[in-house]
Amino acid sequence: MIEEFLTELTWLEGLGTLFGIVQVILARQNNINTYLFGIVAILMSMWVLYQSALYADILLHMYYLVMSIYGWLYWKYGKQKAEAPISNSTQQEHLKAILIVLGCFGLMSYWLNFHTDSDVPIWDATVSAFAWAGMWLMAKRKIENWVYLNISNIISIPLLIYKDLYIYAGMSVFLFIMGTSGYLKWRKLMSEENGNAYATA
Repeated sequence: MIEEFLTELTWLEGLGTLFGIVQVILARQNNINTYLFGIVAILMSMWVLYQSALYADILLHMYYLVMSIYGWLYWKYGKQKAEAPISNSTQQEHLKAILIVLGCFGLMSYWLNFHTDSDVPIWDATVSAFAWAGMWLMAKRKIENWVYLNISNIISIPLLIYKDLYIYAGMSVFLFIMGTSGYLKWRKLMSEENGNAYATA
């Protein structure tokens, strides 16, 4: 019974990872379908994370779900009912991202320390805090999302290894590599978009 349960978790972890890989490749390409694959990966991951008592990550994935829906709508329609372009964060958006990190870390670390049986409350809260800010910036189609997500990825690798979630740890290594590549790709796309806008002005 236990072996069947562990096999099921491993199978879900692997399938969720596959959808996550497709998601990040599409995100790197600035393809809106990244959100469709992301939603499937999120739902699978939530069950695996629940069984591993990574409660902050579960809340993070619930947030991912909401931001994926918001992000799809924003990417599709933007503020002017037209597709939103890649852009740099404004000073106000930078401040909001930092406040998201600090606020999320404070709330998560308190909750994990005093209201759950988590044995890695600070670690788990830190991963989630940077990911929350990164996902918000991704939904706004801001290039700095890759920086925040990569900070979360690099911290999550040893955490997932500690929790024996080796497939997810490998996925985090992949995400870090793709995050670096995604930043460079988006910077190139943004430069091309700005160049085209200047040429048609």
